[in-house]
Amino acid sequence: MKAVKTDIDGVYILEPVVFGDARGYFFESYNQKDFPSEIGDIRFVQDNESKSCYGVVRGLHFQKGAFAQAKLVRVVRGCVRDVAVDLRPGSPTFGAHVAFDLSGENHRQLFIPRGFAHGFSVLSEEAVFQYKCDNYYAPDAEGAIAWDDPDLGIDWGIPADKVRLSAKDAAHPTLKEYLEHK
Repeated sequence: MKAVKTDIDGVYILEPVVFGDARGYFFESYNQKDFPSEIGDIRFVQDNESKSCYGVVRGLHFQKGAFAQAKLVRVVRGCVRDVAVDLRPGSPTFGAHVAFDLSGENHRQLFIPRGFAHGFSVLSEEAVFQYKCDNYYAPDAEGAIAWDDPDLGIDWGIPADKVRLSAKDAAHPTLKEYLEHK
């Protein structure tokens, strides 16, 4: 697994070594022994999976305080645009984001450290999305910002009139609004 630094410190794209032949392919998606040497000493405690159809945007979600989560995300089937927004106080890239297309074909993964909002949009007809978290989900520590915050300027890869949101994701504040009421 090769770890590639992104434009935001602490966020990495992970590119596995894929062994393929006429039968299909094999790759190691995670190895606890090797992960610390590439990224740091992270211990994942929870795995999650979602299935979504084209146009779905999930996010931008985060966990606050002691319940913050680092995530290792990947797509098993389909293609998503994955987004991480830096919310670390004092960070030189606070409010900046990175976005990468992850797919079942490119096998790339994104590591997002604690202190980030995270979301994704589904670019394919359907996508199966998996992610590891280093802290358990705590409903009372949940936070979120608007997917379409104009100050963030995120290109989700989907026309706005095709975006499908949950009622909850449609009602999140902008980053400025969130910070004003924090």
